[in-house]
Amino acid sequence: MKSWVTVVLFTLIARIATPVLASSQFNDISEIESLLPPLQDWAGKSESLMVAADDPWVTPAERSGLTETPSYAETTAWLRKLVSAAPELEMVSIGRSLQGRDFWMVIASADRAFTAQALEASGKPLLLAHSGIHSGEIDGKDAGLMLLRDMTVAGKRRELLAGANFLFIPILNVDGHERVSPFNRINQRGPAEMGWRTNARNQNLNRDFTKLDTQGVRALVNILNHWKPDLYLDLHVTDGADYQYDITFGGNGRNGWSPAIGNWIEDVYRPAIGAALDESGHVPGPLIFAANGMDMRDGFLNWTAGPRFSNGYGDAIHLPTVLVENHSLKPYKRRVLGTYVLLAQTLELVAREKDSLRLATAADRQRRPGAIPLGFKRSEAPETGKELFRGITSERYIGEASGAEVVRWTGTPVNEAIAKIHYTQPSAMADVPVAYMIPAAWADVVERIALHGIEVEKLSEPLAASAQVYRLPDAGIAEPLDWTPNPFEGHIRIDPGKPVKQLIDTTFPAGSYRINTDQPKGELLVLMLEPESPDSFLQWGFFLEIFTRTEYAEAYVLEPLAMKMLESDTKLKARFEEKLASDEAFANSSYGRLMWFYEQTPFFDNEYLLYPVARIMR
Repeated sequence: MKSWVTVVLFTLIARIATPVLASSQFNDISEIESLLPPLQDWAGKSESLMVAADDPWVTPAERSGLTETPSYAETTAWLRKLVSAAPELEMVSIGRSLQGRDFWMVIASADRAFTAQALEASGKPLLLAHSGIHSGEIDGKDAGLMLLRDMTVAGKRRELLAGANFLFIPILNVDGHERVSPFNRINQRGPAEMGWRTNARNQNLNRDFTKLDTQGVRALVNILNHWKPDLYLDLHVTDGADYQYDITFGGNGRNGWSPAIGNWIEDVYRPAIGAALDESGHVPGPLIFAANGMDMRDGFLNWTAGPRFSNGYGDAIHLPTVLVENHSLKPYKRRVLGTYVLLAQTLELVAREKDSLRLATAADRQRRPGAIPLGFKRSEAPETGKELFRGITSERYIGEASGAEVVRWTGTPVNEAIAKIHYTQPSAMADVPVAYMIPAAWADVVERIALHGIEVEKLSEPLAASAQVYRLPDAGIAEPLDWTPNPFEGHIRIDPGKPVKQLIDTTFPAGSYRINTDQPKGELLVLMLEPESPDSFLQWGFFLEIFTRTEYAEAYVLEPLAMKMLESDTKLKARFEEKLASDEAFANSSYGRLMWFYEQTPFFDNEYLLYPVARIMR
């Protein structure tokens, strides 16, 4: 048997060698291109947005005909040159990556308001957009560079900054951006070389919006807290199915944590932006997720994201947030130009609809619901009907390599009505307490909560109160909970089952933390602290210590103790006999039987499986 050191070494060697082997097999990327679905011809009005290769302000991507994207260094150098020539622009670092690169943000303001306070004082709406949270999906970077130029030195779209201010982060995952290769995304048409999905520690930034492990998302959340944008755009590229749409976008729906904002995105934003894209020669559509992971024959999902994702996070903190997903199977030029149109039209729209946008935001931030959904699942009600879908015809066949059904797109456009499957029903509900109490021992959790801009109070003296606590279920001789077998995003995920509430009278010592829910981000606080929330710190594995038994008792003392307990307590004896009869695993486990008696005694650790976060109720 190999030692664990040998196994680790072989694993590392395999990981290092694999990309080299793959590259040697596919020296010509066109070999992969030939495996993708047929490409439809396209020509659009937005092509006129590109400048000639000899223009003094041509972007690096335009110089290639929008087939390539510049490196981090080239992007930064071009932006420095632009900012030095444009008084409306300033470029600031908002943090540094694991590998020491700056996260750059460009501030665009006709009034030269280059601080958060100055932007707020201007009264203009503020749009924040970033690209490259997944760095292979980098369309937004090159679109943003073109737009910044046209609003300033080129003088083509100066009117956009007359009515709105703009914050633009060209690359959020800067380290992943520099892990560049033509082989990074097999299902994406361009650019010629692109970055990697995750950061230098293999963390997916768009799964990090609650736990805040990554420097990139911490920097972004700090911008959300201090610069206070009116609207936030997260620019992506899809994976998956083929269809006619080249740019899809939307919010988190009407049924999430911010219903007024959800309605504004659906009723005001999407129609206006969709019309502008259509007029420019693009094919806009709603966010699209295949129900079966293949084609759309079985319907597509109306998905409500949780707060680990950008659009779910924006929904939870009542920040109007739009997720943009360009279609990976469309050429890079078409995707970049569509993103340009979307960004420009968004600036125009927020200037025109500033009041309606801010009214919707204020309505959601003032809500104080008594209970909120902790997550969402497929609705049990019958589907609401079918919707017209602009698809591509497909067929399914049994693959010889996989032995399973595989989809193949034929390249022929088809408009057909298909089912829309709603994931809008709450998976669990939680009543909202007045406050949460967290012991001083868990200060690291409190620090992450505070990073979100949530107000935290540290007790200067003891507080006597009635409170609710959760005790997690114990499966006895089995593992107490359902532990995820493999790490996910650097954490061991757990399913807490159905925690049981208990009412206690206690005194919280000085140094404990009290966090009131009566604040604008109170719903996010609930989502991070309720055990049944999929994005709770408990489920992310921040409280693993409570699952360890730390005091024990041996059979030589437990056996006579158990007999003494049975002799003196007839009710306990009846409960024991009932459990023996109903639970075969328990009956066959001598350890489990003795531990059952141990748990009935004051010697047992009463904090085992006790969730340390308490709830102060009304």
